[in-house]
Amino acid sequence: MTRVNADVDPDDVPSNPSDNGHIRDVLSRRGLIKGGTVVAAAGFMTTGLAGAAAAAPERTKHGHHAKKLLGFKAIAPSTDDRVRVPEGYTAQVLIPWGTPISSKGPKFKKDASNTAAEQRQQIGAHHDGMHLFPLSKTSGLLAVNHEYVDTTLHYKDGDAVITKEKVDKAVAGHGVSVVKVQQGKHGKWELVDSRYNRRITADTPVTFSGPVKGSHPLLRAKNPALGTINNCSSGYTPWGTYVTCEENFNGYFGTEDTSWKPNTEEARYGVAAASGYRWHTADARWDVAKNPHEVNRFGWIVEIDPFNPKATPVKRTALGRIKHENAAVTESHGRVVLYTGDDQDGEYVYKFVGDKPWRLRKALGQSPLDHGTLYVAKFNDDGTGVWLPLKFGKGPLTKQNGWKDQADVLIRTRSAADAVGATKLDRPEWVAVNPGNKDVYLTLTNGAGNGGKANPRTPNPYGHILRWREKHGDNTALAFTWDVFVLAGDPAYDPTVKLGPDAIFGSPDGIGFDHDGRLWIQTDISNSSQTLASRGYDNIGNCAMLAADPKTKEIKRFLTVPRGAEVTGLTFSADGRSMFVNVQHPGEVSAAWGAPTPANPRVVSNWPDFDPSGRPRSATVVVTKKDGGKIGT
Repeated sequence: MTRVNADVDPDDVPSNPSDNGHIRDVLSRRGLIKGGTVVAAAGFMTTGLAGAAAAAPERTKHGHHAKKLLGFKAIAPSTDDRVRVPEGYTAQVLIPWGTPISSKGPKFKKDASNTAAEQRQQIGAHHDGMHLFPLSKTSGLLAVNHEYVDTTLHYKDGDAVITKEKVDKAVAGHGVSVVKVQQGKHGKWELVDSRYNRRITADTPVTFSGPVKGSHPLLRAKNPALGTINNCSSGYTPWGTYVTCEENFNGYFGTEDTSWKPNTEEARYGVAAASGYRWHTADARWDVAKNPHEVNRFGWIVEIDPFNPKATPVKRTALGRIKHENAAVTESHGRVVLYTGDDQDGEYVYKFVGDKPWRLRKALGQSPLDHGTLYVAKFNDDGTGVWLPLKFGKGPLTKQNGWKDQADVLIRTRSAADAVGATKLDRPEWVAVNPGNKDVYLTLTNGAGNGGKANPRTPNPYGHILRWREKHGDNTALAFTWDVFVLAGDPAYDPTVKLGPDAIFGSPDGIGFDHDGRLWIQTDISNSSQTLASRGYDNIGNCAMLAADPKTKEIKRFLTVPRGAEVTGLTFSADGRSMFVNVQHPGEVSAAWGAPTPANPRVVSNWPDFDPSGRPRSATVVVTKKDGGKIGT
């Protein structure tokens, strides 16, 4: 997620003024706490919290012990300025920021003096969500999000002075990279020249499809429809396309016009006169007073065809306009289902359900993501939940209540969710669907408002993971049962946490399953807390990735990242023997390590180059097993 400084994470500051129930009101001591553990509500899950005392080993039908899903030896927490993996594994750096996407392209300059024109031909900054579209067992097209830029590190002389060239370079550092990668004879992965290699930036032409057309009055800006920005995580569709998510788009807009004040909807999305990037001072496109409708073109999920370099990215408006964290796509009865979280304290989790089998829509030449219904979740205090439709004419979303049409509902998705009574959550982030039983998992990174022993706290500095099962295991269903899968944290500071030393973690963010059913959990500890005893994070150390067995609830730490960084993005090679993860914002300003400057950008980290004259660079890391086996075994 985007950070402004080490002291305040904008995602921790709520902008939801509604009176809707908060998850803290659902997870009350009276309702679910009994003897210090979570009691399974409505008979959903009857085992204890993940990371508690180990469950009895599973047995096969013949009575033999089943093979453990997590076969690796857990690693310890770390404060090292490097990537650490278990014994028997290796970690290789791939496509760091500034890598040319063509062998003939401009090389990265370690003093950050590359121009905007050069950045457009290079891998973008701050890698986030990604997916590998396999071409073979050892090659594929890797689509990678670039969420934001660090304005101190992105320019040779920092950001004290903002120019149009600097804005253009930052714009070029955002978006998505699509590149072909392949594994060589000695097991090393590398970027190779391909006609598929391209950059999509915040300046790339885009189109809008679905109920909100590009011609909608609230999308008519003073410039053509361009770009995608603050691309957090992502997903992929059954028909082979990439869906990338626009998260904290509001932070790019501002104005020097002292007479400008945000309207109700702008305030609901956090749009303000102040902007940490200050792009509006050099480019009127980003001035919310001079170009007020440009901001409405962001906050969407964008579909990209990695196999068609000439295809224009499409913003799929039926999926709603929020601060999308990720897009978890599955299907049920042939219909597409997409889950997405709105990453801000006090926001909601949503799902979109296609109206017909997606193959039928494709056969008709239509996008399955343009036709269906968007829902928002309400968690009831008895362990049940329902999906509330965000559909014009239904419930409170009527003309009598000030709603114009379905396009209005989708442009003002947050307000629509407020109106129907969705349940507030502690920063809903990534969603993952278990490929085996279709259970759904949601990371809640942290928040200001919960309390209790085995349920989220007041405040909730460590976060937790919710899990639910849709009725009859059907992801198109409109009812579900839920529980808390794991309460994150350090038992040294919070005795309600039941995680051992191999499993303690805080601020869960990224989450995903591999084909064998392992649940991978990635953390994003704020740099205001990372490694600090005063914040209860000294035993947890740097951000990490852990693996969980959903059945036994065993959790093990698998990977740790350098100082100031978070771990994000998750995808695998076709054979499951190479894991791709991203290391984002190494070396960013940190309360524990200090603040980098243009004169010394290496104060916090110098990963991955460790060049005495260089600077930290976000990068993809490929993890492989030395014996050639599958990751996690």
